[in-house]
Amino acid sequence: MSDKPKSYGRKSIRPTAIPRSLMDGDEELVGVWQARIMTLFPNTFPGVLGESLTGRALKDGKWQLHTHDLRDYGLTKHRNVDDTPAGGGAGMVLRADVIGPAIEAVQAQAIGNVALVYMSPRGRRFDQAMAQDWAGRDGVTILCGRFEGVDERVMQHYGITEISLGDFVMTGGEIAAQAMIDATVRLLPGVLGNAQSAVEESHSNGLLEHPQYTKPAEWKGHKIPDVLMSGNHAKIEAWRREKSEEITKVRRPDLWAEQSD
Repeated sequence: MSDKPKSYGRKSIRPTAIPRSLMDGDEELVGVWQARIMTLFPNTFPGVLGESLTGRALKDGKWQLHTHDLRDYGLTKHRNVDDTPAGGGAGMVLRADVIGPAIEAVQAQAIGNVALVYMSPRGRRFDQAMAQDWAGRDGVTILCGRFEGVDERVMQHYGITEISLGDFVMTGGEIAAQAMIDATVRLLPGVLGNAQSAVEESHSNGLLEHPQYTKPAEWKGHKIPDVLMSGNHAKIEAWRREKSEEITKVRRPDLWAEQSD
């Protein structure tokens, strides 16, 4: 019998009516992509991440999700996490002496190349390239803001990257975090049933996806384009490329401009 310590990389995790049951326990699977969420509302997870492909992959141990309640680092018996803005103004700001210790404790558990990001409307817009970058790392740690945001000194001290889901403002970062994790997890090995799907879909090559069709061959007078029924794969590929380019030109001229550079 070997004396070498064993790393049992799989733990049986079964979904129940309680969403967070998918995250019970502190056991970490060796070599598995890890998502860590720092939030005031840990019960909002896994949310949609516990369903469909991401939920199945979570249950099967192809990735792991850990939530960290910022209230655990709150001050006084009331576990206060915020205070009024320096210089005056509306709202409240998450305190540096709360968020700092939280980040240090959470990142002490993170192993390997892990992105540290903060959900912020002033951040760089999340895109497919960023999802691919995260998927190529060992995981991501996401700080979900609330109120008027986080003390700027925290951002500077820990070199946190600010990420935005789009040009709009939400009440907190939890929904945005779930969207970004979903976009990333589906790129992990073994999550999609057909790996080619991730290669051919919108944004994977800088273009929007071509139109898709399925049975019946004719529906309410609308027929599937003949080329897709021809069996000529070269012509089908050319048609799909042409349609992708047409759609991108019309709907996302900004993306098309990047193709032309």
